[in-house]
Amino acid sequence: MNKILPPKVVDLLVREEQHFACASNAFFQAWKRGAEIAGAQWFGDGTREGLNRAVDIWELRPGMHELNDALGVMSSGQRMFLAAMVSFYNAREGTAMLRHCGFEGLADLGCLDLQRRQVISDLMLNYTGW
Repeated sequence: MNKILPPKVVDLLVREEQHFACASNAFFQAWKRGAEIAGAQWFGDGTREGLNRAVDIWELRPGMHELNDALGVMSSGQRMFLAAMVSFYNAREGTAMLRHCGFEGLADLGCLDLQRRQVISDLMLNYTGW
């Protein structure tokens, strides 16, 4: 039995399909903005040039060893922001980093400034897997 979907449902499905068709690129753009804010040294080859020439997320993977070593000397906001970003790349490592930062839930991201909140928001909206 075929039933016609209500127009509102069809519109919602079309918008969702359009969103996810562009999500991968939108995620990369948000990731790159986050890497620029946090510092090129934590991503990819660790250089500004590498950040500028990167064309996909694989070229901007977080430097996990360097980040874990440096967590203790970062400001609480920088730790929280980088740990939240890392959680998109590697949930287990990101969770451990967030716990180390004292993260207890999403409301803790309220310590971030608007620019960093926007990056995390855009990453969440457009994440389709690493």
